Amino acid sequence: MADAHRVDQRDPDDRGAVGAAGAGDRVDGLAPEPDPGRWRGGAVAVSGEPESRWFAIQTTAGHENKVRGLIAQRIAQDPRAEGERLINQAVVPVQEVVEIKNGKKVTVERKLYPGYVLVEMQMTQESLHVVNSIQGVIKFVGAGRFPQPLRQDEVNRLLGVSVAAVEVEPKEDIPFLIGQVVEITEGPFSDFSGTVEEVLSDKGKVKVSVSLFGRPTSVELDYLQLRGH
Repeated sequence: MADAHRVDQRDPDDRGAVGAAGAGDRVDGLAPEPDPGRWRGGAVAVSGEPESRWFAIQTTAGHENKVRGLIAQRIAQDPRAEGERLINQAVVPVQEVVEIKNGKKVTVERKLYPGYVLVEMQMTQESLHVVNSIQGVIKFVGAGRFPQPLRQDEVNRLLGVSVAAVEVEPKEDIPFLIGQVVEITEGPFSDFSGTVEEVLSDKGKVKVSVSLFGRPTSVELDYLQLRGH
């Protein structure tokens, strides 16, 4: 392509783009889309076509939201019209879960992929440099040494989790394991001890096997009625 830009790997401004990648640089659940025609030779071939794709970037642990905020600042500072900007948005995929704190149910956000941020952008020399220059960014995720866009189905799944989290009932984060011995603290089986048989996270319940009249009996209880030994 006559108007394609090429970023030489030896350019010191772009050395953060690749990092110390191995033969297969990827994160479980983040699947780069194979696109051998897009990245070729010893340089990153950046298409001149105005096509935005989603990429994953690795960040310093615990700085995901800070990186997202800094990218948002760069987007806001871009004087170009919204449809002409090279970087569109950055997202930290999260899911809401229910935890027990001080004996009460508390809904908290949990990052699906700690240490990673998703960015929707056109991959050009300029956008590559902008993202890599942001404090907290380590490198782009890709196969081998080159950034690669994520598969659209993976993006839809990840963003669907982020959006659905505020629309559906949060999943209970139940602090008991199958086979664990627990004590029942409330209800008709109060002061009984039993063994966890099944954890029903979607219902916030736990099935516990207790000895009743000398025979094992399975009872379904709210996990707030239990205390671990």
